Amino acid sequence: MLASECSTPVARGRFLALPSRITTSGKLPSAASSSSSSPYFRPLRYAVLGAGFAGLSVVWHLLKHSSEGLNLRIDIFDEVGIGGGASGVSGGLLHPYSPKAKLLWRGAECWKECLMLLSIAERAAFSEESNFELGQPGQCFDSFIVRRRGLLRPATSMKNLNVLLDNAQNCVASCRIETIGKETAQKLVPNICLPFNSAFYMPQAVNVHPLHYLQALFVACKNLVKELSTSSHGLKELYLHKKSVQKLIEFEGEYDAVIICLGAKADMLPELSGRLPLRTCRGVIAHLQLPGNISLQVPVSGFWNCFGIHYKFFKRNKGSSSNAKKLNIQNIYIYIYTYMEEYADHAPSILSDAWFAVQGTRSLLMGSTWEWKSRNSSPNVSADEASRALEELLPKVSAFYPGIKDWTFTGAKAGLRAMPPQTPQGSLPLLGCVNDFVGDNCICKYWLFGGLGSRGLLYHARLGNLMAQAVLSCNEELIPTELTSWKNINQ
Repeated sequence: MLASECSTPVARGRFLALPSRITTSGKLPSAASSSSSSPYFRPLRYAVLGAGFAGLSVVWHLLKHSSEGLNLRIDIFDEVGIGGGASGVSGGLLHPYSPKAKLLWRGAECWKECLMLLSIAERAAFSEESNFELGQPGQCFDSFIVRRRGLLRPATSMKNLNVLLDNAQNCVASCRIETIGKETAQKLVPNICLPFNSAFYMPQAVNVHPLHYLQALFVACKNLVKELSTSSHGLKELYLHKKSVQKLIEFEGEYDAVIICLGAKADMLPELSGRLPLRTCRGVIAHLQLPGNISLQVPVSGFWNCFGIHYKFFKRNKGSSSNAKKLNIQNIYIYIYTYMEEYADHAPSILSDAWFAVQGTRSLLMGSTWEWKSRNSSPNVSADEASRALEELLPKVSAFYPGIKDWTFTGAKAGLRAMPPQTPQGSLPLLGCVNDFVGDNCICKYWLFGGLGSRGLLYHARLGNLMAQAVLSCNEELIPTELTSWKNINQ
């Protein structure tokens, strides 16, 4: 059963049994109604706002780094649940490089920690508890979480080719970049088109199914709560509340710390609105499927005429008493079957001016558009918006994979990205304590983990780890100054 649907704690401590609570009500759970009226039993209470990449990474690491004897309760708040925002509809192409194949800020360590968290989620997904924990039809993990087929980036111009060649030489061993020619590329992706006869292959890069991953990571967090609560004297609790957050001040007096992981919606909170150096950008991702073998019903006369074959025999016998006399030539049809070539199971996903993330031999995601300054956070895409997205994306993809024209559009989703400002180290997320933004007399400690932009999947594990340690120790200095310097930017 999902935590949002369960009125009892995930785990019970060995000293007391907590009363049942309804966690989806509009009212915040009261600190007074917590474990006990005794201060000794009162757990340390954290609220994590957002159940995407940032929020669930913080939850996992808060649990992982909390001391054995600590009574800890974590409440996750997200109005649409696990992976319901931009994280859940992202493309999921994971590697530690920029579009020019340059290693990103702390790319090697972020890559390493992300792979570790992916493995944790995969193990949780296939544990005995996973189906029970999710408890909803269609949410068992019958599809992939991580697809390990690598990524391929075709060169799009001579300038682009030269830049990629230079930067690829400085790749990390854990995610190599290999320069390959047309023949090798076509063995990986049959019928791929390489205008400059070169491509850059990352065999260790992966394709993540974001929603399945986040669901599995949530299961991993719940499993960890059970493990910690049975192996130590400290009580650990985890709740998910499907509830929107209107103001940060709602949490004052109820929690010891609030970690804001709301992505673009963080800027919509009144305490933070207009004070974060974020740029919003809406992106549409299209879902395409390859149709089954197509059958065309063609009149036999038309088919014969197409091939220069006449049906005089039937005409000649039309008035006779033979069996042919009984045949109505206009009602005789044959079927022509057109074979649609599947995308090879071993083939990598592809990065270029547009990308596609392979979901299976007959299913892929194609993206993404960039609508700057949008405030539309709805995942729903209108017919007009989908049409515009296809007009933009299909020519870019067909330039290197002409076979995309055989695929059928089946739907689209959108997410609102929170893009951070450019710095000398690149576009880095925003971390740090934001008590000064909320008020002068805050009892609760407020923290921000936002601005993941289009690199959220790469950064979320390592930075969630850093954020959790800073929150548990109440020490912002544990966070690299590159990630907190945004507070010095004049608004």
